[in-house]
Amino acid sequence: MSNRFDGKVVLITGGGSGLGRAAALQVAKEGAKLSLVDLNQEGLEETKRQIAESAPNAEVLLITANVANEEEVKNYVSQTVEKYGRIDGFFNNAGIEGKQNPTEDYGSDEFQKVVSINLNGVFYGLKYVLAQMKKQGSGSIVNTASVGGIRGVGNQSGYAASKHGVVGLTRNSGIEYGQYGITINAIAPGAIMTPMVEASLKQIDPENWEEVGKQFVQPNPMKRFGKPEEVGYLVAFLLSDQSSFINAAVVPIDGGQSYKY
Repeated sequence: MSNRFDGKVVLITGGGSGLGRAAALQVAKEGAKLSLVDLNQEGLEETKRQIAESAPNAEVLLITANVANEEEVKNYVSQTVEKYGRIDGFFNNAGIEGKQNPTEDYGSDEFQKVVSINLNGVFYGLKYVLAQMKKQGSGSIVNTASVGGIRGVGNQSGYAASKHGVVGLTRNSGIEYGQYGITINAIAPGAIMTPMVEASLKQIDPENWEEVGKQFVQPNPMKRFGKPEEVGYLVAFLLSDQSSFINAAVVPIDGGQSYKY
C-alpha cells in the first residue's frame, strides 16, 4: 500500500457517506490523519468504524457540522487545526441534489437550500481552509462539482446552478492561490452509485428505481454506474504530491458521458 499521506492531515466534508467516505477510506489506508465532517453523526461513526477495519492505526477526528452555516465551517477548520496543527489536504465535498422539477415548478426555497449547501458551503470551506494553507505555504484542495456543473441537466435547476458555481470557484481560486504552493481542482462525477444517487432514482420511481437506474446509464459509453471507490482513487491522487502541477482543473469521472454529446 502506498504511503503518500504519511504524516499528512486530510479534512473531508460529507465524510459520513458516499464519495466522502470512499475518499476517507482510501487516504486513511495511505497514512493520512483524518478530520471528517458531516451533519449525520451516525454516518460519521460508520465511516470511522470502516476505517478502523482497513487502517486500524489511523487517527480520525469526527465533527458534526452544517456546511451551509459559515460559523460551523469556521469551527470545523479551527477544530482540525487545533488537533493536528495543519491541513494538508481538503476534500470540499458535502452536497445534496435537491428535488427534481422543471424550472417553472422548482421551489424557490428548494433552490436556496441546494445553493446554500452546494455552493455557499464550498465557498466557506475554501475561505477558511485557504487562509490556513496560505500560512503553511502548501496544500491541496479538491472540490466536488459534477457533470451537471459542466453541462445542463434537466429538472435540477438548483443542483446545476450550484455545481456550475463550484467550477467557477475552483478555477478562480486556483488562479489566485497557485503562487502560494496550493493546488485547487474539482472533480466532476457522473452517475456514481451513492446514497444520493439512489435517492434521486427513487424520486423518479420509488418502486422500480433499480430499473430506472439501468435505463439511466444506457447513454453512458460504459453502460454502468461508477463506484464510490473509483472516485476515491481520483481524489486521493489529486490531494497527493503526485498531482502537484495540476491546478484550476475540472476532472470528469463519468465513463465518458460528458464527452459524448
